[in-house]
Amino acid sequence: MKKVLILEDELNIRSFVVINLRRAGYDAIEAATGQEALDKLAENPDIGVAILDVMLPDIDGFEVCRNIRTTNKTIGIIMLTARSQEMDKVTGLMTGADDYMTKPFSPAELTARIDALYRRIGNSASDNVEELKQGPFTLNVRNRTLDKAGTRIKLTQVEYAIMKLFMQNPSRALSREDILASVWGRDYDGELKIVDVNIRRLRIKIEDDTANPVYVTTVWGFGYKWGA
Repeated sequence: MKKVLILEDELNIRSFVVINLRRAGYDAIEAATGQEALDKLAENPDIGVAILDVMLPDIDGFEVCRNIRTTNKTIGIIMLTARSQEMDKVTGLMTGADDYMTKPFSPAELTARIDALYRRIGNSASDNVEELKQGPFTLNVRNRTLDKAGTRIKLTQVEYAIMKLFMQNPSRALSREDILASVWGRDYDGELKIVDVNIRRLRIKIEDDTANPVYVTTVWGFGYKWGA
């Protein structure tokens, strides 16, 4: 059974999420504090998706996310917050989250987001081409790894999916809507801003100068283009 960690300090919300996850066929693992969540992850290395509340009694969800990403680049992470400010969304994504939801939220929508992350984790098994090579980059689609001039670059699941999309479409301008549909799924009803923030995060990892990107360039008013 696929495992999902739910980190939420409010018992009523956590119990509600757990009930719906179990109805959807997931093994829900609960945590009420940031440290408890990190302990549960260490005990259950096969957890595929983590749902992290931002406001917690010990360390906030952003810090939990940072801690997870130092050792685990493949787990899917969804930030859950009662705050709707733009900066909170950007902060969550820049610390390594794949997605975010604002309370109150639909349990069906949360389950759909989890389903999408799990599909992304498993998609590599169906790839026929083992490597994509362009410029200094080598993307191994079987191992889901990226090397730049022989140096390994650690990617999250979303970053890997974006890189794969770019390298499969060299020199083609991709709209934000194209990227959103390909990486997050056509049923995703979140904001286009998630694309821009993840591109910014990806540029930090792959560009020599993020102020003057040469690999992922902006097509103003449209989207982005890969040019390695």
